[in-house]
Amino acid sequence: MLTRKLGRTNLEVSAICLGGNVFGWTTDEPTSFAVLDTFINGGGNFIDTADVYSAWAPGHSGGESEVVLGKWLAQHKNREQIILATKVGMQMGNGEKGLSRQHIIQGVEDSLRRLQTDYIDLYQAHADDPTVPLEETLGAFNDLVKAGKVRYIGASNYSAERLTEALQVSTQHGYARYESLQPPYHLLDRATYEQALQALCVEQQIGVITYSSLASGFLTGKYRSGQQLPSSPRAQGIQGKYMNERGFKVLEQVEKIAQAHNATITQVALAWLLAQPGVTAPIASATSVEHTTELLQAPELKLTQEDLQALDKVSAWH
Repeated sequence: MLTRKLGRTNLEVSAICLGGNVFGWTTDEPTSFAVLDTFINGGGNFIDTADVYSAWAPGHSGGESEVVLGKWLAQHKNREQIILATKVGMQMGNGEKGLSRQHIIQGVEDSLRRLQTDYIDLYQAHADDPTVPLEETLGAFNDLVKAGKVRYIGASNYSAERLTEALQVSTQHGYARYESLQPPYHLLDRATYEQALQALCVEQQIGVITYSSLASGFLTGKYRSGQQLPSSPRAQGIQGKYMNERGFKVLEQVEKIAQAHNATITQVALAWLLAQPGVTAPIASATSVEHTTELLQAPELKLTQEDLQALDKVSAWH
């Protein structure tokens, strides 16, 4: 598996980051363990989760994904081989949320307990919290880095303006700075990252780990024009966002390139992301061993300049 350095850190991460949002939610514990085993045995080492996964599910309060991961780590005793990323800040089942000092300090302790580890490689602000001064948020993160509970910190869902401001606050106070960014980015949503964040991340050497890399499953080819949609909530969300003329045109081009390379639609969508400036590793989740194997092979696919130009043209946003 291809590895890349995450920004300015000394973390060498696999070029595909395994998303943990499905663990303990749509993927039960034995299947989650099988997916994790396949990913690690296939050369992957980078796993991303969050304390909030899966607080939205009936009967869940958050932390379910971290618990599954923690059990797997304890069983395999392979913590040192894994680059473990988690997040704090979204609303948990008890109503707690945000990036106050108190919530971050409590959040890290809860995550460490669930993950059965004494440190987190990459601890991320899950979303910007404009109600709390950046000095307070970054001061709390900095204390966790100094205490050895967190190696590096990252941001998710930050605008270019707020990320710039956060970097300035870190420089001003000598705090640890955000070394990674987690934006939504895929062939059907390019503007969010490309408008202003891309140039900033490249200039500041901030590692980028993209989420929603497969457009909630649309870029796997399982949703087709004229076909009946699955009844899942995820499918209903896709219908309004991507199942339109532009979406199907992009899908058609991706499929054409996939056939030419004897690859899958998923692999082409991920290979395109890996070719974009600033991107370190797309995050993708898997619910089966077969799907995990498919993800692992994506970095081996080398798209030609013609492929990339065709995809850029069909998915252009400006």
